[in-house]
Amino acid sequence: MELTELFWWFVLVGLSAQLVDGALGMAFGLVSSTVLLSMGLPPATVSAAVHTAEVFTTGASGASHLAAGNVDRRLFLRLALPGAAGGILGAWALTRLPADLVRPLVYLYLLALALLILARAWGRLKPKGELTRVPLLGFVAGALDASGGGGWGPMATSTLLARGGQARTTIGSVNAAEFVVTIAISATFFASLGLQHLELVLGLLVGGIVAAPLAAVIVKRVRERWVLIGVGVLVGTVSLWQIVRSLIALA
Repeated sequence: MELTELFWWFVLVGLSAQLVDGALGMAFGLVSSTVLLSMGLPPATVSAAVHTAEVFTTGASGASHLAAGNVDRRLFLRLALPGAAGGILGAWALTRLPADLVRPLVYLYLLALALLILARAWGRLKPKGELTRVPLLGFVAGALDASGGGGWGPMATSTLLARGGQARTTIGSVNAAEFVVTIAISATFFASLGLQHLELVLGLLVGGIVAAPLAAVIVKRVRERWVLIGVGVLVGTVSLWQIVRSLIALA
């Protein structure tokens, strides 16, 4: 496959991933990391490439959500600063330690959250009101995002929605905070690994930037119930798949 063809394929991947990410508050890292890992690239290189692209896509996404009125500034600050600290720690650890041991536990947690979100979407679970322990959530989500290449959205968005957060402002605030977290993670990776696979990074970020404004409009106009169902199905499907893969690997 020629370099130009490869570039446009990654533009398509970035476009599709950002449409889902901006509308549901997750998936850019999950989709992009899956594609890069399937090419046989090492996890640290994959996470570094995805986060380099996300510096631009999350900036465009966060600005789009801010312009659309989807960002809760207080929630943004409570997520962004601890998330950046967790991201730095996670990126540092990934360049030195294997990250596969904790992933099955993370996906079990996400599967439970997916079930809670779907229960809320169907009126079986009532919101709890004030969101608590948001800074701790931001720290953990940032660390997992750096180590896995796609944990920020699933962890932060799913947890906040399961606790009763409003879909529109939760997704907008998580997307905006991700910009700060991604800068911290990318700077740590750059200091350790340098910038690699530039053509893949460029393809992902071009597609992501194009899709960001459209995704912000979608999440503002779609009914909250359908957003919750979309998040629950996405997180549940990815979690089940990863759990099955882990069990197969152990067999």
